[in-house]
Amino acid sequence: MARLLLISMLFLWAGSILMLQGGDPTLFFEWNVTYGTIAPLGVPVKGILINGQFPGPNINSTTNNNIVIHVFNNLDEPFLVTWNGIQHRKNTWQDGVLGTNCPIPPGKNYTYKFQVKDQIGSYIYYPVTAMHKAVGGFGGLHVNSRLLIPVPYADPADDYTLLVGDFFNKGHTSLKKILDSGRNLGRCDGVHLNGKVAKGDGKDEPLFTMEAGKTYKYRICNTGIKTSLNVRFQGHTMKLVEMEGSHTMQNDYDSLDVHVGQCFSVLVTYNQEPRDYYVVASTRFTRREVTATGIIGYKNGKGAASSELPPPPVGWAWSLNQFRTFRWNLTSNAARPNPQGSYKYGSINITRTIRLANTAQRVDGKLRYALNGVSYVEPTTPLKLAEYYGVAEKVFKYDTIPDEPPSDNTKVTLAPIVLNMTHRNFVKIIFENHETAIQSYHLSGYSFFAVGMDVGKWSPEKRMNYNLLDAVSKQTIQWNLRSEIWDRHYLGQQLYASVISPNRSLKDEYNLPEGVLTCGIVQGMPRPPPFSS
Repeated sequence: MARLLLISMLFLWAGSILMLQGGDPTLFFEWNVTYGTIAPLGVPVKGILINGQFPGPNINSTTNNNIVIHVFNNLDEPFLVTWNGIQHRKNTWQDGVLGTNCPIPPGKNYTYKFQVKDQIGSYIYYPVTAMHKAVGGFGGLHVNSRLLIPVPYADPADDYTLLVGDFFNKGHTSLKKILDSGRNLGRCDGVHLNGKVAKGDGKDEPLFTMEAGKTYKYRICNTGIKTSLNVRFQGHTMKLVEMEGSHTMQNDYDSLDVHVGQCFSVLVTYNQEPRDYYVVASTRFTRREVTATGIIGYKNGKGAASSELPPPPVGWAWSLNQFRTFRWNLTSNAARPNPQGSYKYGSINITRTIRLANTAQRVDGKLRYALNGVSYVEPTTPLKLAEYYGVAEKVFKYDTIPDEPPSDNTKVTLAPIVLNMTHRNFVKIIFENHETAIQSYHLSGYSFFAVGMDVGKWSPEKRMNYNLLDAVSKQTIQWNLRSEIWDRHYLGQQLYASVISPNRSLKDEYNLPEGVLTCGIVQGMPRPPPFSS
């Protein structure tokens, strides 16, 4: 019998905020995207590299920096990258999802321009086309607090990025064929840490090297395509200080469940005997547990890491209880997400409630994943471009799904899913998971408060258990709202919401950028007149 897990969140649509300010620094990057051989599990695979790197280079920025990234697509297929967790105030044109942007054609280039406005935290970027994310094109994206705004912990000795993820040795083209044929991907072949796995033969190079007595910051992100991972440091505890852009209450953890798309920042103090230790990542909620390790070395330390690894937790209830320990740090002075214009989100009147139930069904003999009875299909014209050019009726219909799951949720139709939302409304979204597989959802370009998680079917009485005081503002649970489990995302478990300002004003959103890529039915059409005020 499937367990039913429900997640309640408040998506609170805020008013506009000016994006560009004179004097804010601009960071420039040039990326060459190419194929290259990678072998994180020891098996050569055709991977996707950025400037020859797997994982790709980190973007290290500071709040209010303007970021310009010139991307050259040297692959033989379209490529598009998204900035997971960046809010793109008034500038969703740079979000990098297929409902908004045309992919970069082979041999072409595109320049992203956006500002990390009023944000801090640890994020990732990754490709959204086909199954590219399975073999690379991803990396860390850091937004540091400005020097004048203190963070709620002492400066660490150094700041490191730890990207963990599942890996499939079949390669991205074979994975795509599996999904196109109507099958699921099955279980992963292994797990990597920053593209590597320690062999344990005494010859492994350390991922990081520390000094005894010092404290270091690790930005831990799950860049995989479908598997939740538990991360732990042998012999050391982690102090959680930030997750997905929000400073948290600083609890200590022996291990953390990191679901697909999530990022945590932790502090680790090196106060043990100076020798090597393992950082460990294990699969969660899989029939066969897979574990990978990486070496963390002490400077001038002597002795190999012990083969006795700290054990992972057992069961889904452990992860649910850990989620309940995450709390927002309301005393922090640093920039923090503010989705609804007020930190007292619990007093906001909700104007719309949407309950989404995910299902897995077969349509014409092929596997499809759906939300409220509809499985999303990607049109050739991005939804946002179709709206902007005034041809939306030729591409999609609004409100394809109801706000409540249908009484018969076993019937599935295929269509683009676009919810018609009202500007400045406050929305609550409830996810019901009737399946045995874990779900991980992401809200692209915005953030929300995850106010509750429980078992059983949702009912209004569940509101009694909501955290309406200090729930963490997060972005992983658009408005592209999509499953971070990539086979589910690829086979239809996503939706878009259209939130259009009736004023068509620059106060609410910027005009279509010069040089934006066009495709589908809008390609070659004259540009609509720009907003004037």
